[in-house]
Amino acid sequence: MVHIGNDWDLLLKGEFEKDYYLKLREFLKSEYKSRIIYPDMYDIFNALRFTPYKNVKTVILGQDPYHEEGQAHGLCFSVKKGIEIPPSLVNIYKELKDDMGIEPPGHGYLKEWAQNGVLLLNTCLTVRAHQANSHKGKGWEIFTDKVIELLNERKEPMVFILWGANARSKKAIINNTAHLVLEGAHPSPLSAYKGFFGGKYFSAANEFLSKFTEPVEWAIEE
Repeated sequence: MVHIGNDWDLLLKGEFEKDYYLKLREFLKSEYKSRIIYPDMYDIFNALRFTPYKNVKTVILGQDPYHEEGQAHGLCFSVKKGIEIPPSLVNIYKELKDDMGIEPPGHGYLKEWAQNGVLLLNTCLTVRAHQANSHKGKGWEIFTDKVIELLNERKEPMVFILWGANARSKKAIINNTAHLVLEGAHPSPLSAYKGFFGGKYFSAANEFLSKFTEPVEWAIEE
């Protein structure tokens, strides 16, 4: 069974035993044997692995993993060093600089954000090579909705950043008034100029968090 290695294990213990997840597990076994699937199976739960439940300050929701070779590694919008920075992340960095004056690094590896309390969660955690949304509707959404529900239940205030229609649809299950929800268009080049740029998500998140805890360190080292 899945072992994440922190407090998520206890919180999600029952989820891994439910019928929908067991069916998803069998589907994934077949997919990984017969097709090219991203990310590597050992990276699927990296968002939860790198950001324990008790440490979450901000949640950024993505849709599904990048589907080209070498890109996906379990954190939404992130790619490892040495991989070309994807257009959506280029736009996220541009907004970060415009908002907070932070110069972007020369890479797209967001592990520092994850370790600083930013849960970089896709709503679907796997994908077939070159086929966006190919694992949609197989059970991942039930699982990640449970993750969002658990975060929503937490007493300590946090920020949910929802970019694009898929992420914004999760607002319905974020009803704890202790938390702050920030919304905008998706940072993809197709929609970034239709309500993503100028959202000042990073400074707004930190202004809110600073009332209760240490804000997020958004600067990433080279």
